[in-house]
Amino acid sequence: MVGTPSDKEEEYIKRQELERIKKMRERAAKETAEQEKVKLKELHWMHCPKCGMEMAEVEFRKVIVDACFACGGMFLDHGEIDNILAQEGTGTLRKIAAGLFGSGSK
Repeated sequence: MVGTPSDKEEEYIKRQELERIKKMRERAAKETAEQEKVKLKELHWMHCPKCGMEMAEVEFRKVIVDACFACGGMFLDHGEIDNILAQEGTGTLRKIAAGLFGSGSK
């Protein structure tokens, strides 16, 4: 049997090949997921979550917010409500936000 690979060698080669195939599939799946994420972002970016129409950035109390002119919705990114409330002091908006979000918003 000189010149023919042993069973252990064949098993090792098969394991290496399977590992290589597994890594290729994982890499392809990751690339596909990233491409899908980019595609979804392009599809939904700056579109109203309520009606689906295109939104625009507008200034509201010195804070840039996203507004939909089709349905009149106004949407805030993380931290924007705090910036608006900081300007309101103890006004009505602060009381409404406190009721909605609890005492976490200042």
